[in-house]
Amino acid sequence: MCTAATYLTDHFFFGRNLDYERGFGERVTVTPRSFPLPMRHLNEVTQHYAMIGMASVQAGYPLYYDAVNEKGLCIAGLNFVSSAAYRPCPAEGRGVAQFELIPWLLGSCAGVDEACRLLEGVCITDDAFLPGLPPAKLHWLLADRQRCVVIEQTADGLHIYDDPAGVLTNEPPFPLQMFQLNNYAQLSARPPENRFSPALPLRAYSRGMGAMGLPGDLSSQSRFVRTAFTRLNSASGTGVAEGASQLFHILGAAAQQRGCCVLEDGNCELTLYTSCCDADTGVYYYTTYDSGHVSAVDMHREELDGAALISYPLDDVWHVRLQN
Repeated sequence: MCTAATYLTDHFFFGRNLDYERGFGERVTVTPRSFPLPMRHLNEVTQHYAMIGMASVQAGYPLYYDAVNEKGLCIAGLNFVSSAAYRPCPAEGRGVAQFELIPWLLGSCAGVDEACRLLEGVCITDDAFLPGLPPAKLHWLLADRQRCVVIEQTADGLHIYDDPAGVLTNEPPFPLQMFQLNNYAQLSARPPENRFSPALPLRAYSRGMGAMGLPGDLSSQSRFVRTAFTRLNSASGTGVAEGASQLFHILGAAAQQRGCCVLEDGNCELTLYTSCCDADTGVYYYTTYDSGHVSAVDMHREELDGAALISYPLDDVWHVRLQN
């Protein structure tokens, strides 16, 4: 399971938790402008915007989990196993394979509005990337500084939903996630008032009681509510350090610790990494489960007019600074 969120100060930040029981050799990967993007049902894209994000590189191709392009358009794919419905490419219309969607949108579009127009009439297809590697069932959070949307293809077709909460988790479909926020309209970051009865001398005996009832479990619906509350009530100063730090804290409210979510086979789901990309500067920050140290890759220090992928293994060493 996963959680993704946006955060806006004087910079625009986009990040996610990747929650799973094991990794797939993911690396921070830069796709330069001339790296060819073959398409199963459309013409190959030979020139496009550069992008950086987390990807598993298979057969020389970046299977992105989340990424940002040089124009500040960001996207993350999250598990949507019960509801995602891909189809064969229609005889009429345009088909985009699930694994092509992120590089195709980021390579082609400078913003969300342009991406939404590009998606008109598109079917996300069920093509496997390789034999034995079926398409992951996902939905996507797509955002820029001005707008945030959710992309879902379910049994009744492709949907694009505006996302005023700036958050996405997994199941259920996004409209149901948003509807559940109605159950928490009484929550507040401020101290509670006694509305139970004026006949009783009820008082707040602790700080933070205005948010009593905020769900604390690890289910996707509860993580959606908790992250939306944290994000929408979050406050930070300006500058990269404060904004990025705040988004790491927002996502930390939904992080999974080893041993707290045990799967049927006995493995434990945990937050393998947390990312935070500064969409204004093209710097991709991340932490891993075994390292609270923030690492960063700046895509503008790479050769963005090249044709070869650039990728970096994750820095998952536990960094400890000792005082003399």
